[in-house]
Amino acid sequence: MNVSRERSAKSYSGYLMLLVMLALVALAVLAIANGAPANGAPKSAKLIFAGTLVGSILGLLFFAAGFFMVQPNQAAVITLFGEYRGSERTEGLRWVWPWMMRKKISARAHNIHSERVKINDLRGNPIEIACNVVWRVSDTAQASFDVDDYKEFVNIQIEAGLRTVGSRHPYDDFEGEEVTLRSGGDVINRELLVELNDRLMVAGITVDEAGLTHLAYASEIASAMLKRQQADAIIAARKKIVLGAVGMVEDALTKLKDDDIVELDAERRAAMVSNLLVVLCGEREAHPVVNAGSLY
Repeated sequence: MNVSRERSAKSYSGYLMLLVMLALVALAVLAIANGAPANGAPKSAKLIFAGTLVGSILGLLFFAAGFFMVQPNQAAVITLFGEYRGSERTEGLRWVWPWMMRKKISARAHNIHSERVKINDLRGNPIEIACNVVWRVSDTAQASFDVDDYKEFVNIQIEAGLRTVGSRHPYDDFEGEEVTLRSGGDVINRELLVELNDRLMVAGITVDEAGLTHLAYASEIASAMLKRQQADAIIAARKKIVLGAVGMVEDALTKLKDDDIVELDAERRAAMVSNLLVVLCGEREAHPVVNAGSLY
């Protein structure tokens, strides 16, 4: 693929050329005023005067056709009979030869909020995802000549990049072993930024920011996945409660032993562990039975 590269165009200050044009206008006016033929002048003198008048008008139109304006953060791509002759980024009034074509391209930042795209995540679950992208044209030559329509190209590549990044990761992972779309926002956004810059490099486009703005399960499985999330959350919470309870029981038994508060045989230790786990892991408030007699 032939990759174009931006280079500076050769143009002239429009203000200087405007002064030259005004000077020519003044000279033309003086020449016409002094050279106007009298009523009895020969026909040839009248033809020369008419030719001078038409030539002056055509000369002014020629000069006027070469002016163009470059706004801040804008560039003008200059071509001569289909050949790229450079890009002009100098702000203000500029002038080139009238037979050179000028195409203006904005170098300002553009903001795009993508449409919601339905894709399958790493585990095959259908999800809906969307993103927001801030991009700008960094190479006007590539944007003009290496792609047909760089704005449409950006829209298509944003959707393609979003599909690629979204399919690399699962929607969620309660075990915390993977980067997920829901919890790994910073990682996902960095991956999306790198992916889009790689894809849009060919068009001379630079992506400054990219981030997810919408993430949800597809409607056909949203209810089922909500139940699954709830079940996973309950299991994860129970696991954490049990691990915490075991640690508390272990600390209690160690403390009783180290402080020599009470001696427990294996059977009583097992009963105590069972009772403490029931109290600590139970969902309802415990109602202990107080033993007023002997421990045994």
